[in-house]
Amino acid sequence: MEEAPVLTTLKLLLIGESGVGKSSLLLRFTDDHFDPQLGSTIGVDFKVKKLEVDGNPVKLAIWDTAGQERFRTLTPSYYRGAQGVILVYDVTRKDTLQRLMTWLSELETYSTKSNLVKMLVGNKIDKPDREVERSQGLQFARKHSMLFIEASAKTRDGVQCAFEEVVEKIIQTPGLWEMETRNGSIQLVNSYTPGASCSGYCSLT
Repeated sequence: MEEAPVLTTLKLLLIGESGVGKSSLLLRFTDDHFDPQLGSTIGVDFKVKKLEVDGNPVKLAIWDTAGQERFRTLTPSYYRGAQGVILVYDVTRKDTLQRLMTWLSELETYSTKSNLVKMLVGNKIDKPDREVERSQGLQFARKHSMLFIEASAKTRDGVQCAFEEVVEKIIQTPGLWEMETRNGSIQLVNSYTPGASCSGYCSLT
């Protein structure tokens, strides 16, 4: 059977402090694998994954960045052209949510698309020593016009949903992406229901 042509290629970014689990979320989403010994990202990691959202085949180019200060020289090219960004904090470390303000400021400075889709992910909900309540994450997300979900790369909770929701929102945002077709024959399948695939995990602002 012939594969459906890819509707578009989207650039997604994962940003946040070092150690919040960005690489673990990416590995769980792309390879369905969890490695408790996964080390810190040096510079930028990059993965590609095909995904079907509401009947539309989409290719995702996902960039995972190091959270450390010394790698910030990569910044401008990293943000350029991104349609979606996933901001990650660790629910067991309140400071990792507060420090996202710096990342948001950087995003505003370097992003080339004013209407890019932002998703806030509170990771590591499998851990018992929570410092950030769900309501606090949701409040932060609403304040900064972001989608919001809590997740665990370890247990899979919320991971697929986080990426799918970002892609759905991008596809629903006029002018944010270009349709890749030679003859203009691809039709966008429009059956978007916010949060429908997420079993109540995801809060749309």
